[in-house]
Amino acid sequence: MSAQCCAGQLACCCGNAGCSYCCGCCPKIRQSRSTRFMYALYFILVVIICCIMMSNTVANGMREHIPFFEDICKGIKAGDTCEKLVGYSAVYRVCFGMACFFFIFCLLTLKINNSKSCRAYIHNGFWFFKLLLLGAMCSGAFFIPDQETFLNAWRYVGAVGGFLFIGIQLLLLVEFAHKWNKNWTAGTASNKLWYASLSLVTLIMYSIATGGLILMAVFYTQKDGCLENKILLGVNGGLCLLISVVAISPCVQDRQPHSGLLQSGLISCYVTYLTFSALSSKPVEVVLDQHGKNVTICVPDFGQDLYRDKNLVAGLGTTLLCACILYSCLTSTTRSSSDALQGRYAAPDLEVARCCFCFGSGGEDTEEQQNVKEGPRVIYDEKRSTVYSYAYFHFVFFLASLYVMMTVTNWFNYESANIETFFSGSWSIFWVKMASCWICVLLYLGTLVAPLCRPSPHFSV
Repeated sequence: MSAQCCAGQLACCCGNAGCSYCCGCCPKIRQSRSTRFMYALYFILVVIICCIMMSNTVANGMREHIPFFEDICKGIKAGDTCEKLVGYSAVYRVCFGMACFFFIFCLLTLKINNSKSCRAYIHNGFWFFKLLLLGAMCSGAFFIPDQETFLNAWRYVGAVGGFLFIGIQLLLLVEFAHKWNKNWTAGTASNKLWYASLSLVTLIMYSIATGGLILMAVFYTQKDGCLENKILLGVNGGLCLLISVVAISPCVQDRQPHSGLLQSGLISCYVTYLTFSALSSKPVEVVLDQHGKNVTICVPDFGQDLYRDKNLVAGLGTTLLCACILYSCLTSTTRSSSDALQGRYAAPDLEVARCCFCFGSGGEDTEEQQNVKEGPRVIYDEKRSTVYSYAYFHFVFFLASLYVMMTVTNWFNYESANIETFFSGSWSIFWVKMASCWICVLLYLGTLVAPLCRPSPHFSV
């Protein structure tokens, strides 16, 4: 078993074989999933390197504990204290290499329909050589001439790509809301209990949204001052009310009978979450009290103790950031999500109500089962057709690379950014989150209002 495992892993690293779990008790894995897992692993590796580059704690620790640190830095021409390998400029270069890596594979895998072509073999195997390629591209970015011009130009490319990544996730959230309501509404024709499920979930989501806004009004505002927080809470609360009224208005119901409060409740919850996240990311306001002492206002008193251990906060925050980005990348590259972004939806008559409607008989798993061919430890499930779009998968990770670059370097406050203070507050992050909140509302309103102006299957829900 050990020799077979080693042979399989060698074929995975240096050949076109799919990767598998290297233990006898582990279950078999589908090739389509193992491939996505390996690319995600590479992505996590680069993100961790970027976080290390932005950490003053790690830089100081290396300077203190590595013998002949300055000599090593001079030997590799990274500056007297390796300043070229740390900070926002180093993260820009590394993310440039990772973005180029995924963009090249995006072009390489265009219009691949099954896993039998040479390009599909490259996509699904040769992991050792791809790791070398990724390392070479990230390292090569440090030798780009005219670094100042490159960094300035790449910053704007990163901002555009980061916003596109956010836009794709918001589009998929809106699509998810419509899909949820459509699926459960289809079940009411045969079982009236689905009405109770719809009502219960809708009530829970509106309770969460309303309760969240009330709690933020209590903890993030004060009787005197905090005018900006009050305005933002009022505007976002009004937007939640607006989308709820529009969703059940007679004109919208006439064109879109499946539109309802479930979708608007889910969007309201997300708006509430983004509002809380934005207010938590806002730089603290400090004023002098009557005794001449500095007092922090417009933030909860108990929240100030959470940021005392900056290393702990940075570690937990970075882990959460990686998890969220990976989840967004992997869920947005499924076949159903890719089709939804292109306006292709399942016919209403084919809907079968399910509690876990994201996975079912009509989804990705069924398509995989039709293509299955089992190997020793890998299930080759893409012999007839691909389970997901290879090119779109790499494009999403290309955008995610740009999003990571902008997020880790604090967006437009890059010069003073470091990972220890990243989660303590920044105006750039605050406004990015608020803009995401408003764009999400506009996208959802667009799916409701657009059919009134120009009926199209693209906006049917």
